[in-house]
Amino acid sequence: MNDHGVAHGFTSVDTQPRPSDWVHVLDRLAAEPFYAAYKQRLQEFLRVEAGGLFLEVGAGTGDAAVALRSRCGAEVVAVDSSFTMISQARARGLPRAAVADGHRLPFGACQFDGAWADRVLQHVADPVQVLDELLRVVRPGGRVALADPDYDTQVLDIDDQELAGHVLRFRAEVALRNGSLAHRHAGLLAVRGLHDITVEARTLVVRDPSAADNVMGLRTWAYTAAARGYLDPIDAERFVAQFDDAVRTGRFTYAVTFFLTVGTLPKKPMTSG
Repeated sequence: MNDHGVAHGFTSVDTQPRPSDWVHVLDRLAAEPFYAAYKQRLQEFLRVEAGGLFLEVGAGTGDAAVALRSRCGAEVVAVDSSFTMISQARARGLPRAAVADGHRLPFGACQFDGAWADRVLQHVADPVQVLDELLRVVRPGGRVALADPDYDTQVLDIDDQELAGHVLRFRAEVALRNGSLAHRHAGLLAVRGLHDITVEARTLVVRDPSAADNVMGLRTWAYTAAARGYLDPIDAERFVAQFDDAVRTGRFTYAVTFFLTVGTLPKKPMTSG
């Protein structure tokens, strides 16, 4: 966890110039096979039974929550800090959706059979507090599942690997609040008394540069780093030139590994902290 506290667009969707742009980002990601597959796997981790009650924190457009309800016959409550996102979730058929801060969930203890947070902890101000809130509202014996990319695992093929590493470190350490936390999720669950902990790693490999630029904004990362004083503007121009050269020659490859982590709460109620 870093101390930079940088606000990525997803930390404050409603204050962005065009909040709907972030809805479109989520929709584009959801259409990618890699994302669809890991999202389904994350829900499988929850061991959902028909009639159960589940919570998604940071639900975005609500598509994943709707999918779980439809596929498994469970009831799903969705919360997100963005009114824009929750409006989408309701419009897409999820009536039990509310604007709420994951650091202070508006639910009593032990209310849900399971909960999950997908690409959420990387963005929040205090991921440990959000995790503790998830654990608080899930009943003893319930499951909590987490997914995030770990940006310490990034690789990018351009000529100057030192420059590539510098830009990728900006993404991991500065551009996101907790960009390299995902490999520690299992440890956070273990020290809180969870058991039956499972971790799966899935690597996203991007060879289509238009997908990387339109969804991840990878080509713009160097310019952002320069604007924040992290990178010399000349180096930012070199990065973009080499990025474009990699695209032109067919060598473009970017990859980052996602960690999917789940654990089971102990049978006796958990204490906070």
